[in-house]
Amino acid sequence: MINALVNIGFGNYVNSNRVITILTPDSAPLKRIKEEAKANKKLIDATHGRRTRAIIITDSDHVILSSIQSETIANRFSITTETNIPLNEK
Repeated sequence: MINALVNIGFGNYVNSNRVITILTPDSAPLKRIKEEAKANKKLIDATHGRRTRAIIITDSDHVILSSIQSETIANRFSITTETNIPLNEK
């Protein structure tokens, strides 16, 4: 599949092939994951100072914070996947 970039807000994009999950940041375990990523220098804050509404976890153990709702980001991922054509198709 083609490497597709998905907008996660404020002109920030993430490679859709690297994302494992998109979560809402409401629970205490997710807050611990965020703090652990910060301690390991694997936290990317793409909120531009706004409230965190989605946490994106990648296959490289990076944790990305976004101020866009997780449902909105998930919809953008599904639209991107539907419009992508595998390279071996003609």
